[in-house]
Amino acid sequence: MFKRHSSIAHAAYHDLLRSLQDDAVSDIRGTPTRVERSGKVYWYDTYRIGSDVKKRYIGEDSEELRDRLEKHETLKARREERRRNRTRLVRLLRAEGFLGLDAATGSLLSAMGASGVFRLGGTIVGTHAFRLYEGELGVRFDMDMTAQTDDIDIASFSRLSLVLEDTAAPPLERVFTDFDFTPLPSLSANRTWRWKQTRGDTLVEFLTPAFGADEGVRELPALGVDAQGLHHLNYLIAEPIKAAVTYRSGVLVQIPQPERFAIHKLIVADRRRPGDDVLKSEKDRHQAAFLIQVLAEDRPDELRDAYEDALSRGPKWKSRIEASLQRMPETAKRLAKV
Repeated sequence: MFKRHSSIAHAAYHDLLRSLQDDAVSDIRGTPTRVERSGKVYWYDTYRIGSDVKKRYIGEDSEELRDRLEKHETLKARREERRRNRTRLVRLLRAEGFLGLDAATGSLLSAMGASGVFRLGGTIVGTHAFRLYEGELGVRFDMDMTAQTDDIDIASFSRLSLVLEDTAAPPLERVFTDFDFTPLPSLSANRTWRWKQTRGDTLVEFLTPAFGADEGVRELPALGVDAQGLHHLNYLIAEPIKAAVTYRSGVLVQIPQPERFAIHKLIVADRRRPGDDVLKSEKDRHQAAFLIQVLAEDRPDELRDAYEDALSRGPKWKSRIEASLQRMPETAKRLAKV
């Protein structure tokens, strides 16, 4: 049986997350502008620099965002007060036993956030995303299931990156240079989608959904990098949620919906190469089993919808999920009951 964080810790996390989202609109320089593209509505901060009109992407339209935009002047006036309160909340969460981040990873995610990676559609996937469900779901993780990793995987839709017409600033290449990262060679000439830290083991990889047979490298214009295409990733990063990293006064990032993450892990576990990735497959199944146990109790409707969605996407999707569940009888029983 899984263990829960206290109600105080759960409330503190969501206060932290709410404050970070308030800050995201408190630095508006001009006028919030509504723009419709490809059937979706996006908000931009429109302002002038000399005779030039600049547009900075804020986010996709939602009732929650519209409410914040209406109050952005008030939010701006209380920005320093919120920062001090967030620092207090982070201390509280650490005292309550929340998993922490090492300073190197925390500072890198903070720098990436400041450049606009998560504002512009970047979504953390992999174990770093899994760790952040601790706050979203209010449950305690043991170190065996989170197994600290030096890899940071960022996924984004290439088409969204084109639509936004905004770019990371400062450019990610400069951010990575400041943190002593160098690009790793790729099979595709002049295409960089992985960056390795020269004074450590941290590896940052950029990924994007592949919709055809080819899982080649594609461009993410908004982030100014290339990304490796992968099948099934479109399912994982659809409609991501906001999350708070408990580093300093908090960092606002994006992660997949937990129910999609859990089902996607079942697929990934079966995609791993039998010889080289046995331990990774075991970790995939462990993380999926834990999340499904929590979600079957707390969010059964969302879990059922995510499960049925994946099964409906074709026989290959179904066969991979079933192959993993054959090795996870308890998890299979839970999914059958939702």
